[in-house]
Amino acid sequence: MSILDRLNHEWIFFDGGTGSVLQSMGLTPGELPETWNLTHREEVISLHLGYLNAGCTVFNTNTFGANRLRFPDNLEAIVRAAVENATEARKRAGRESDAYIALDIGPTGKLLEPLGDLPFEETVSLYKEVISIGASAGADLVLIETMNDSYEAKAAVLAAKEACDLPVFATVVFDEKGKMLTGGTPESITAMLEGLRVDALGVNCSLGPKEMLPIAERFTKCSSTPIIINPNAGIPRSVNGKTVYDVDSELFSDIAVELASLGIQGIGGCCGTTPEYIQKVRDKVSRLPFRPIERKHRTVISSFSRCVEIGPRPVIIGERINPTGKKRFKEALKTGDIDYILSQGLAQEDAGADVLDVNVGLPGIDEPSMMTQVVKSLQSVTALPLQIDTSNPEAMERALRLYNGKAMINSVNAKKESCEMVFPLVRKYGGVVVGLALDENGIAPTAEGRIAAAKKIYTEAEKYGIPKEDIIIDGLAMTVSSDPASANVTLETIRRVRDELGGHSILGVSNISFGLPAREILNSAFFTMAMQAGLSCAIINPNSAPMMRAFRAYLALTGKDSNFQGFIGAYAEFKKTRELYAADLAREAAAEQALKAVPSGLAGNETGAGHGNAGNGSAADNGTAGGNEAASGNANASGAKTFAGAAKDAADRPLFEAIRRGVAGKAAEETRKALKNQAPLDVVNENLIPALDVVGKGFEQGTLFLPQLLMAAEAAQASFEVIRDAMSGSPRVLKGKVILATVKGDIHDIGKNIVKVLLENYGYEVLDLGRDVPPERIVETAIRENVPVVGLSALMTTTVVNMEETIRQLREKKPDTKIVVGGAVMTQEYADQIGADCYGKDAMTTVRFCDQVFGK
Repeated sequence: MSILDRLNHEWIFFDGGTGSVLQSMGLTPGELPETWNLTHREEVISLHLGYLNAGCTVFNTNTFGANRLRFPDNLEAIVRAAVENATEARKRAGRESDAYIALDIGPTGKLLEPLGDLPFEETVSLYKEVISIGASAGADLVLIETMNDSYEAKAAVLAAKEACDLPVFATVVFDEKGKMLTGGTPESITAMLEGLRVDALGVNCSLGPKEMLPIAERFTKCSSTPIIINPNAGIPRSVNGKTVYDVDSELFSDIAVELASLGIQGIGGCCGTTPEYIQKVRDKVSRLPFRPIERKHRTVISSFSRCVEIGPRPVIIGERINPTGKKRFKEALKTGDIDYILSQGLAQEDAGADVLDVNVGLPGIDEPSMMTQVVKSLQSVTALPLQIDTSNPEAMERALRLYNGKAMINSVNAKKESCEMVFPLVRKYGGVVVGLALDENGIAPTAEGRIAAAKKIYTEAEKYGIPKEDIIIDGLAMTVSSDPASANVTLETIRRVRDELGGHSILGVSNISFGLPAREILNSAFFTMAMQAGLSCAIINPNSAPMMRAFRAYLALTGKDSNFQGFIGAYAEFKKTRELYAADLAREAAAEQALKAVPSGLAGNETGAGHGNAGNGSAADNGTAGGNEAASGNANASGAKTFAGAAKDAADRPLFEAIRRGVAGKAAEETRKALKNQAPLDVVNENLIPALDVVGKGFEQGTLFLPQLLMAAEAAQASFEVIRDAMSGSPRVLKGKVILATVKGDIHDIGKNIVKVLLENYGYEVLDLGRDVPPERIVETAIRENVPVVGLSALMTTTVVNMEETIRQLREKKPDTKIVVGGAVMTQEYADQIGADCYGKDAMTTVRFCDQVFGK
């Protein structure tokens, strides 16, 4: 019987903390646990026997950190020995028929491009190598765990799917606020992992069992895939040079019962959980009635940090990243002006879009390469999910492969060749696909014909294992100028998709008015009628005031705008009298001029034809679009600044906005312009530092996430380079020197590298000593360079003792140096116990601490 035969039919129990047990057996601080597969085979077998005798169903190979980066010379020997040791332990325990070997896959310790230096495809290759070895050696499943970046998790899942046919489980890491390092949430990571067809998903490490309760509950509300919860044994602390945890096995197992009662299907432990913990968990949880996971039938798409649910309210898909009828956009595609394309996306985000349509098809350009470049760039500066809009199969696959989330895909139709091209890609990479209600006979003139085509699409999708909730039917808005009955046919199709098929729908709304004057009058009225008929998604220009007014009014009048937050946020100052309304229109016109005044502006939108789903255009309206709608499928509008306000900021402070939004090319361009009228230091003080502060505060408050933080830092760096050149080699005035190092035995440097980028952009000289740095080297450098602040990082519990030793030596030999510590295993209590001056819970905390130290 395979693990999949038992998964979702009975409790699945996982093992605990490999490092904790190996440390008790003599693993020294900083020693690589994976080497014990070769040098201490009996100890590793004993480790597995402990958990097998405790009753675990799934136990992990000792391969958490095994990859080519860490073991360039003996990777295959280590991985094969790890599987052989697990196989031998299972045999000795007499559990060959009911225990399963999980090939344990942990993070590389590096950040992927564009935030870091590890290319996505190289990451896939690294993981494929390990998984191929482990699968051929006899592993029963692949367990991808402790992932703090959704992009790396995707790379690992793709590697597993491409390297073997074993079941794939994946668990990720959250902080106490329910956020991954790069901003992912339980909802967004579930959408992505379910799209990739993992067999089980969940959370492990970082938090204790009590802290995982709210996160587990969120998983049970959104996941249709069996859920795994593997907590730490509470918060780590140092006692006599050893790492211990504050939750004993009795309390841990009691809380495990609470976790299991939420409706999860698998449970075990992580750091600090010994076989005693797992045995007590099994004893108590196995008495509970088992509840299999139930399908939620949710239609969701996601980005790296945001999940949009389709259904609770209409979803706005911004149409402006499309060359149809847009001369300036075509020019940008031909010249490779990515910053202009980004500006279109960011302007639509400010205007209230929930999703951005991305169409870069143009004769004479390499569409697959351009699509790849635009998708990678967009997902580095905006958290909005993307709709991949192309008929080019290569462009579609390359975009879906590199997309960090679960995308919308535009489109498929009921023709056999279309289904055979698109559905295998949806099956592999995940996505919610737009189904055009047409077949071999073309577009039916009646709703009956279009519904028949929709049913064909559902049927064909099911053959590929794609559920109906991952299909959105396009009822096809055709221009009324050529067929006055077409609007009614489209509306009837939308109603029947909702009422008869129980499905979701989408329209390129502006197609309805093609060829007629005053198009936005027709567009906004038709938009309202379509929403009333059940329209789920609308591809529109969110910068169009009439369209967004229709949208927000509909939400307010149908009870989909809680407490009228969105409507009031957008129109609280809307004037009542005709005279003042005229003034309001004049302000809109002024805002439009401000937009035009920004060359390739961050909020700029040229007038002209917009994109419709069937290829027809719509006139653009660049007036104010009011408040920024919260881009969550079931969220109400936020009170964010208005589009007019965003446009004014872009026009008045283009450099500030370029840095705030993380557009490096634009930042460099605007810096050159600013230097013509301002002194270099004035440019820095009036634009760079304020923009970084805004982004930093947003990160601290949880409204911005790591990708936006790092891209803003990159834009600031691009600006600094221009300023340095303008100063003809004048030395940059620095606040002071800071040492950063990942401590001895630890090769994970994500956190350190993030801090480095930010410190350098805040004016500090960083002496980066790298990874696996002995205490003596850190102390010697601090003395030689007379460095006032040292930052230490550690991810692994087995290496924290080296952090403590480094602090001890610094206190003894350079007592005036301040020390800040951070990493996944670190807490405020732990930092206090080992004598640190500051616990850097995130990168900005370290920056603020350095500002305090050097400010004095």
